[in-house]
Amino acid sequence: MLEHGGNLNDAVMRYGIARADWLDLSTGINPNGYPAPVLRADAWHRLPESSDALVAAACACYGAPRMLAVAGTQAAIQALPQLRLREKGIARVVVAAPAYAEHAHRWQQSGHTMCEVGYADLSRELDACDVMVVCNPNNPTGARVAPEILLAWAQKLASRGGWLVVDEAFGDTTPHLSVAGQTGVQPGLIVLRSVGKFFGLAGIRLGFVAAQDALVERLQEWLGPWAVSGPAQEIGIAALCDGNWQRITRARLLADGERLHKLLAEAGIQASGSAMYQWWAERDAAGFHDWMARQGIWVRLFTHGAGGIRLGLPPDEAGWQRLQAALQGWSQSKSTERAA
Repeated sequence: MLEHGGNLNDAVMRYGIARADWLDLSTGINPNGYPAPVLRADAWHRLPESSDALVAAACACYGAPRMLAVAGTQAAIQALPQLRLREKGIARVVVAAPAYAEHAHRWQQSGHTMCEVGYADLSRELDACDVMVVCNPNNPTGARVAPEILLAWAQKLASRGGWLVVDEAFGDTTPHLSVAGQTGVQPGLIVLRSVGKFFGLAGIRLGFVAAQDALVERLQEWLGPWAVSGPAQEIGIAALCDGNWQRITRARLLADGERLHKLLAEAGIQASGSAMYQWWAERDAAGFHDWMARQGIWVRLFTHGAGGIRLGLPPDEAGWQRLQAALQGWSQSKSTERAA
């Protein structure tokens, strides 16, 4: 399996710092998540039936005409390459890069012909692929593609039976970028949405797939029964229906994202990203990762390509101050090295 953020047990074992003493910034998950309601007793006792209320809440929240609840978008990321292989054989797949590594990994693992292409070059590769996968906004770089461009790509791919898969897992703070609302009328357009990131509920494993009816039904059949747990369904309905919490949280995350970007700039780091994380191509990525870890701050290290670092948001003011002090220490240590 690929390595991901949130692997705090690895940090504890490697650096010998107690779990409670870590500031975990290794994911892009909202650190102040939705307060889960008290659940009905039968949510734990009964097999989870399909929930019309959950799907209706998701459609209203994301603006899609039809959605399928899945056990986190990871379930769809793993299933879609297999479904495509069964229905149409080996596909030529282009995955926008750098991006969430599971996309490229799963298409390649399923036997498809896969290549990773930078965001600036995606349009040039459109005629050479059957499936294109784009994270919008991108994790980790924050790169964005305008909705009208995505829809034009989807139409072109669909004209020859192709798919455009748009991962909007971090799209809750940029609703103007979403193309979920067009999935009902655009064949081959598949949009993924995640409850884990914006709502800070990664532990319940809940996500959604928006697509045309026939594709949704085939994917549902592929995934089988009881795909989403009863507790996840109840918590998901509450979160998706709480528009007031969403508005307040969206504003807070956008402000905190600006604060993080500015804090990094003050430390001499030019980063990019979204409201919930910042990323940069760090020349000494391994050194930065180790420095922060020794301060009890766990960040996401990217080792492929030129290497890079991603930081999520601190949960409170104490976390912000701790991060600022660690960044200042890192900047001073690099200045000392250059002067030596």
